[in-house]
Amino acid sequence: MSSPIRFLLNHTEVTLPEVAPDDTLLDFLRLNRHLTGTKEGCAEGDCGACTVLVGRLHDGALRYEPINACIRFLAACHGCHIVTVEHLARGDDLHPVQQAMVDHHGSQCGFCTPGFVMALYALWMGNPDPSVIEIETALQGNLCRCTGYAPIVRAARAAAQAGGQAMDALAAERDRVAATLAAIPPGADVVKDGKRAILPADTDAFAQALTDNPDATIVAGATDVGLWVTKFLRPIAPAIFIGHLMKGIGVSDSEIRIGAGVTYSEFLPVVADAFPSLVDYIERIGGWQVRNAGTVGGNIANGSPIGEMPPVLIALGARIVLRRGDTRREIPLESFFIEYGKQDRQRGEFLESIIIPRPQGRIAGYKVSKRAHSDITAVACAIMLHEEHGMIVEARIAYGGMAGTPKRATKAEAALRGRPFARDSFEAAATAVAEDFTPLSDWRASEGYRSAVAGNLIRRFWLEQDGEDVRLTRAAGE
Repeated sequence: MSSPIRFLLNHTEVTLPEVAPDDTLLDFLRLNRHLTGTKEGCAEGDCGACTVLVGRLHDGALRYEPINACIRFLAACHGCHIVTVEHLARGDDLHPVQQAMVDHHGSQCGFCTPGFVMALYALWMGNPDPSVIEIETALQGNLCRCTGYAPIVRAARAAAQAGGQAMDALAAERDRVAATLAAIPPGADVVKDGKRAILPADTDAFAQALTDNPDATIVAGATDVGLWVTKFLRPIAPAIFIGHLMKGIGVSDSEIRIGAGVTYSEFLPVVADAFPSLVDYIERIGGWQVRNAGTVGGNIANGSPIGEMPPVLIALGARIVLRRGDTRREIPLESFFIEYGKQDRQRGEFLESIIIPRPQGRIAGYKVSKRAHSDITAVACAIMLHEEHGMIVEARIAYGGMAGTPKRATKAEAALRGRPFARDSFEAAATAVAEDFTPLSDWRASEGYRSAVAGNLIRRFWLEQDGEDVRLTRAAGE
């Protein structure tokens, strides 16, 4: 039996009995509701011109996050509060963020401005006194070709100083909005033009839906599937939307267990507590909007050889739980990846959770890309090393972008085990990694570049962990 998509759009409750799985939120806002402040710049979640806020109940609490409307499918908005730039001003009175952008000349051509305003609005609500670094991090997913960003950063600081969060509409309306969202049934099932979109009410319902529709497209954050539609015009029906599921996080002294639906942003506090050396790595995955949508499990299940999470999780010795119906099996993450485009996942099976042992030793993650932020990885590397009495007793080194799958560098690892924690040992590992991989050349990087980077990241780990002054080393010509 069909049940409609329901959500709150600014002040208005929306009920849609017919929604196709490839209908995007951006098209709905612009073409159906004529809310044209939300722009289409790239249609791939890269430029941020389409940024809106999405409010969702998490354990009874209402939380708002900026996301990219261009790759957010309309069906995934069920049970959410969608906030567009038109919701900010009250009559002729601009919102403090908008007024600050005017006062500090944060807009020139204006095309990207609504997206910047919405990202800064989310920051303004959640962080009343952001540092410049925190502002820049919040704006990683917004591109501007006019201002050079300095006026926008000044506007963000001025908006913070203006304050007013307690009187903001989203604060004043929070209880009403939360009650409205809580009254929306958790599941939905709609069809439009013969194309079906399924939103399971819970994980058990998802398991049943996938058993019944084993060829369905599974959509979590849509940071990849969205591009299948907007760039490649690929059909995805029927589609099962699961971005609201598998959000559990369990922490013990020995391990961390997270649901496959945990987003990068939701995972970040866990990383900061358990693996603080990896915070910068996680904050370089996409922009803020992408991290609010993309899921750890989706990054794994996608199977991409340049996905950011598998190298880190493989180095940490993670295991995953796969589920089909009521049957579950647990395997090491590294064995999930068989070859390019092929994973150890049976028909009707899905990734349910990830189990991460707490590291015994040093851990580091490195991402190399053409842009520092919000860019696709050319080479990713994660290293976990355990030593006792100055001797290396365990080493796990995993790479992305070096083969058809995320993969461990077994020869480099062997060059470290049983050796002293010393420069020569790491130099031997950096040399041995060339025997582990024969990378391809593509538009992101050449074979020679990738091979050089792979060895140099091992050398970098040594320099960082030993505490040598890297600047002095470089000055000496080494």
